[in-house]
Amino acid sequence: MPDAEPATTDAFLGGAFHLLQPARGGLRSGDDALLLAATVEPGQGGRAIDMGSGSGAAGWAAAIRAPGLSLTLAERDPMMAGLARRTLALPENAANAHRFAVAELDLLGSRPAREAVGLLDGAFDLVVTNPPFHPAGGRRSPDAARAGAKSVPDADFTARWIATASALLRHGGAFRMITRPDTLGDILPSCRNRLGGLTLRAVHSKPEAPAIRILLAATRGSRAPLRLLPPLVLDAPTKAALSAGTLTIAMT
Repeated sequence: MPDAEPATTDAFLGGAFHLLQPARGGLRSGDDALLLAATVEPGQGGRAIDMGSGSGAAGWAAAIRAPGLSLTLAERDPMMAGLARRTLALPENAANAHRFAVAELDLLGSRPAREAVGLLDGAFDLVVTNPPFHPAGGRRSPDAARAGAKSVPDADFTARWIATASALLRHGGAFRMITRPDTLGDILPSCRNRLGGLTLRAVHSKPEAPAIRILLAATRGSRAPLRLLPPLVLDAPTKAALSAGTLTIAMT
């Protein structure tokens, strides 16, 4: 059973929340989830959904940053959804657990299937997502859970993922994504006529190194043009602020 999965309890943001993660195999969260959450404005309120949440690192980090948010962690993998539910029961998370719900489903299934677990179109003020981004047909991890979380299943995945995110957002709702630079060729066309006002910020490990990640912000229904912001370099002070939860990544 998923709820019996051996797990470690890991502290994030200096102990602001604790997360259950697979003790062996599966997907363990790191800087990507924290970078994504750092793009959420502290004053953001309303309902948010973490699409493909795993056990919930990005959603929890966003909730700590923005106390006015309520979060749905949406995850299709039973093991990871089970860990997300168990994370809500940790005593260390008691002060914020009431702000969360876990939805176990395939987000790319039918609209009635989403509605059956309470995910109504237009119901969310914010979508955050760290979706699979390793190319379809490429080398996959031998660990099935990790491969499912990191590898794009088919060529249409990105377009369908973004279409679902747009459907879940209210008009004017905010979209935040972290991805690899080589996925932009699929992402940008998929946003057309759905998500506008796209803002991109490249993330670099060193100033002279190629970008390793792209942070993307957008607004449902916006007609504003695409903007490219100055890069973010993960030097030692920036990484320390990221781990402590004090880093804010402006996307406007």
